[in-house]
Amino acid sequence: MNFVRAKKHLGQHFLKDAEAARRIADSLTFHGGYVRVLEVGPGTGALTTHLLERTDIELACIELDAESVAHLRAKWPALRVVHGDLLQLDLPTVAAPPLAVIGNFPYNISTQIIFKVLEHRDSVPEVVGMFQKEVADRLCAGPGSRTYGITSVLAQLWYAVEPLFIVEADAFIPPPKVRSAVIRMRRNGRTSLPVGEKLLTALVKAAFGQRRKTLHNALKNFAPLGGKLPEQYARKRAEELSVEDFLELAAACTAPPGSAA
Repeated sequence: MNFVRAKKHLGQHFLKDAEAARRIADSLTFHGGYVRVLEVGPGTGALTTHLLERTDIELACIELDAESVAHLRAKWPALRVVHGDLLQLDLPTVAAPPLAVIGNFPYNISTQIIFKVLEHRDSVPEVVGMFQKEVADRLCAGPGSRTYGITSVLAQLWYAVEPLFIVEADAFIPPPKVRSAVIRMRRNGRTSLPVGEKLLTALVKAAFGQRRKTLHNALKNFAPLGGKLPEQYARKRAEELSVEDFLELAAACTAPPGSAA
């Protein structure tokens, strides 16, 4: 590890706690019947070590940092290490689906990684990842929680999300200024939506854009509703609506003219 420097601009905090790394590796459940596993941002290989001990998976890694890539290839010559940016690649070209995504995700792009997974949700039945605890809390939060928001709804639209365990700052080099948490996401049974996905996403963002206001006020200028907010939602705030509520509300946007709102 001594010749791989943690780079602030890449959001790198190398995991040094072997027990935490083992627990992450053991959190794979093979939901969806995958064999291939893609580790994102392996860094110095703390998690990779434990993944390679498993004989029931086919592991590949993707790493942006050239120093880390050189280190990993020198340590494990037979390991497939892709030097590149996950956010710029098509996941199925890196590892054939179905595949699981796992990693101690760089904090500065962890939410973007989730949205990348959502784009390829039919190829990725399971995700196990370490996040800044604040981000993990948002992904796992349910209606009524102060942390429930846009990412909660959009992730839970396609995945069942559960918290696994907390990892303290002293488990990393260098230690971050925040706590970390590991979560697991498993693909739910939803295969399609009754409304357009772009419309639903725009509605969720508009509703949470003024989360302290009732939906009557927060969505009064949301054009697709045409001012016809269903009465049962008018006095509620965005954080009170479940994923199914948002789907029902989005359906009101596509109701034919003159139909009941």
